[in-house]
Amino acid sequence: MSRSPAPEEPSTSAPSPDPTPTPARIPGPLLGIVSAFALFSIIPAPVLPTVDRRITTRAIRAFPWMGMLLGVVAGLVAGGVLAAGAGSWLAGILALAWLAAATGGFHLDGVADTADGLGSRAPAERALEIMKQSDIGPMGVISLLMVLLIDVGSLTSLAATSAALGVGSWWRVALLVLIGPSVGRASILLATLPSVPCARPGGFGSLVAGVTRPGAAALNVVCLGLVWAGLGWLARGWTGAVLVVVCAAVALGWAQAWTRHLVRRLGGVTGDCFGSLNETTQCVLWGALAIGAALIW
Repeated sequence: MSRSPAPEEPSTSAPSPDPTPTPARIPGPLLGIVSAFALFSIIPAPVLPTVDRRITTRAIRAFPWMGMLLGVVAGLVAGGVLAAGAGSWLAGILALAWLAAATGGFHLDGVADTADGLGSRAPAERALEIMKQSDIGPMGVISLLMVLLIDVGSLTSLAATSAALGVGSWWRVALLVLIGPSVGRASILLATLPSVPCARPGGFGSLVAGVTRPGAAALNVVCLGLVWAGLGWLARGWTGAVLVVVCAAVALGWAQAWTRHLVRRLGGVTGDCFGSLNETTQCVLWGALAIGAALIW
């Protein structure tokens, strides 16, 4: 004889929680730096209440300072490896690995995509389409390798020059390393002035295009310059301060020239262009520091 099915018991399990994270209430003074980490890194950060022009404006203004915080860790990594006696090559590679990992590699991806678009020699509209593709072409691979090789070579040279100053000079390298990510992101601050158009309306780049007022940019760069000079002074006195300021000026000069070229070639800038600005400006800064330190220290 068949058994009738037992009556279904009511479920006692708790309802599944809402998967949507609750936006955090971020104090005003911290909104910029928190927004910068939330938007431009993979480091866990409070959930933003929204992403609009107000949020991106604060994030871009704090972007160079976020870079300095990332650079502190990179400097400690490089300095710690040197202090342990593991060699300058490993120090430079691990510092770069940290910076790439903290940002999910999307700045480096911007270098490759921008190189592919420009290297195609196609009209602006077609070049922008190439930049949106997920694959990387020969120009992108070559450009990415060149940037990373110059970075590693520069950091290795800085480590060797500082080591010649005496035992325990690893901290000088740490100070100079941490300046790079800040100067690189300062180039993006200047590339978001109202005078720089957006090449692709609707993309993420359009959300930050033109958000920085000239007065805010000037004040930010002056404050950053004072901090950079102070770090140079700690590393090697007044010669270090002058060297850092001159090299930062050279790097930001490169960034302005590169921005103008991108605007002429593409009709404006995109998120990939911002990535290429950050990485190449950082590369120029470290390269100039390495050459300058070798000449005058």
